[in-house]
Amino acid sequence: MDLKKTDFGPIYERACARKGGEDVVLSLLPTMPDAASLAATPNDRVLSMMAKCVFRAGFNWQVIEKKWPGFEEAFLGFEPGPLNFQPDDFWDDLTSNKAIVRHGAKIRSVKENAAFILDISDEHGSFGQFLAAWPSEDVVGLWDVLAKRGKRLGGNTGRYFLRFIGKDTFLPGRDAVAAVRIAGLDVPSHPTAKRDLKAIQELFNRWHTETGLSYVHLSRIAAMSAGDNIDPERLAAYIRGGRGDQGEE
Repeated sequence: MDLKKTDFGPIYERACARKGGEDVVLSLLPTMPDAASLAATPNDRVLSMMAKCVFRAGFNWQVIEKKWPGFEEAFLGFEPGPLNFQPDDFWDDLTSNKAIVRHGAKIRSVKENAAFILDISDEHGSFGQFLAAWPSEDVVGLWDVLAKRGKRLGGNTGRYFLRFIGKDTFLPGRDAVAAVRIAGLDVPSHPTAKRDLKAIQELFNRWHTETGLSYVHLSRIAAMSAGDNIDPERLAAYIRGGRGDQGEE
């Protein structure tokens, strides 16, 4: 399909013009999400990614990444079953473990999210299967589930978790929202209301149907089309560092 002939065309053309051409834009797109791989993701890797996103929030991501082997050891490989039955002393001891970031509330969130994963797994077979089965056309609804049933998984933390675990989802960050506003959608520059997020979802749904592109690709292209025009080499390094889409952090 010729994207330039679709309603998404102006956004795609603007991204190409800003980044130096179509080849550059395509080189900056993330790997296509794979539902089968997501469904097969073990619960311990789900909890590990949840915890990583929780601990990254408001903290230096590189520090968390460097210390992550210590997290894996301290949290028993993030196996939800064993963690769910650890006594209070186990969690109290973690607050003095120098191998991890000693943030009491975030440490406790791992226990609560282990229980969350086990509950979902009882209902759906595994958390990965639950995520894979959830329609990307209603990812806003999935954000709501994470926020209400998980611990510290609201807002960008839950959204980044979904992106990094392999769910096909858009991110309503600064530059992507600027793009949808340029496209004519009447939403605030920092949308938080459910009606605004649903309106953005509906626009991405139309773009997805029209172009056949994944939500992660639509989101990345939209983010590259508006807001801060980061140099492609710097943006590539930024993405490799795990910081998501331009302006979507």
